[in-house]
Amino acid sequence: MNLFETLSEMIDLRSFSNLWYWIALAVLWSTLSHRILGVPFDMVQRARKHGGQSTQDLEDLVRINTNRMLFVVNTTGVWLLGLVCFVLSTLATLGFGLNVEFAQAVFLLVFPLSLVVLISLATARKIVHKEIDGEALCQALALCRFYVQALGMICIFVTALWGMWQNANIGPLGG
Repeated sequence: MNLFETLSEMIDLRSFSNLWYWIALAVLWSTLSHRILGVPFDMVQRARKHGGQSTQDLEDLVRINTNRMLFVVNTTGVWLLGLVCFVLSTLATLGFGLNVEFAQAVFLLVFPLSLVVLISLATARKIVHKEIDGEALCQALALCRFYVQALGMICIFVTALWGMWQNANIGPLGG
């Protein structure tokens, strides 16, 4: 086997039969469930356990991240929404309308991200408008994490079913 064949196997666009796709899916959901509103969840656990400076650090980091997130949404939200809808509808059309497997795979990675952003935005708005802090902030972040993890389990399950169906119909070698 020469170098070209090795590289073409590693960069294969048949995503559902590619190990790298499944590794990326696992890393994506692991990262999304660990960082809630840009805050590592171990900070929430440390704030609950130790209080004091740990709680202050958590509140400061959440305040910075929520203010930044809400500023971006308030200034460019309509343009971002239009761009995201364009990209998602293009991927969905290419993937499921024209049966392009690579577009299906990317859609199944990116679409759930838009739902995670909506969950995060709702949590950020709730935190800012109700001025949540202390233990209530920890509970709000834990609830947000629960929603993200539940969504992750559903999306991984759906992606696995779709990938198995694609591999069963098309076959592992595209034949």
